[in-house]
Amino acid sequence: MFEQDVVRYQVEDGIVRIVLNRPDCLNAMNRPLLRQLLAALELAAVDEAAGAVIITGHGRAFSAGADIRFLNQAAPAEVRELARLAVAVTSRIETLGKVVLAAVNGDALGGGLEIAEACTLRLAAEDARFGHPEVSIGAVAGFGGTTRLPRLIGKGRAAELLLTGRLMDAEEACRLGLVNRVVAPQDLPAESEKLLRGILAQSPTAVRLSWEAIHRGLSLTEDESARLGADYFGLAAQSEDFRIGTRAFLDKQTPSFKGR
Repeated sequence: MFEQDVVRYQVEDGIVRIVLNRPDCLNAMNRPLLRQLLAALELAAVDEAAGAVIITGHGRAFSAGADIRFLNQAAPAEVRELARLAVAVTSRIETLGKVVLAAVNGDALGGGLEIAEACTLRLAAEDARFGHPEVSIGAVAGFGGTTRLPRLIGKGRAAELLLTGRLMDAEEACRLGLVNRVVAPQDLPAESEKLLRGILAQSPTAVRLSWEAIHRGLSLTEDESARLGADYFGLAAQSEDFRIGTRAFLDKQTPSFKGR
């Protein structure tokens, strides 16, 4: 469906690999790329062969961000339309119902970083760089960065990055909590898949409900979030996976989850 275009969609052994495919411009995001990325996510949401998703970039970068040539020539209304399309993409990543991992194979800047920030998990190659340089071109991190980055690394640290445009390497991103793990560039595909395989071995129902509780709970008070977690615990208890998992624990066996 996307093989010859600006987004590639591949599925193998339960893992979808969505590849941003504008390597000549460091996978800069324009409307065609964002539309195809959204379409790829919608396909992954209903693809019965897809248990989890990896988003990565083709070539030297994950994504250098929004296409600045477009931004320079576009009318303000067109810029806002692009941002709203990107927000639809990042929101869909968070609500896909499946774990989405950003395998950051190079620079993740501006809108590219905002795509990664929306993912459930982020693995980075050692030579990757991260940052929100929007202010350096007179812009704002309008694809969700002003919302998600403070939640990931804290208000003060996020403010520094968003207000200075400073770039950081993968190790600093990991220390700040933006990245889960840093690996050698050649190991990034295998390590990304290995992490997802560990998640796919768990109850799909419990994984989905756990992520929903995390995501929804961030917008609630601590007490409300705790009650939401209790409600999701109750929902999990209604599943077949809950009975399978608890029985397997008592019998000292490895559970074989059904995802229902």
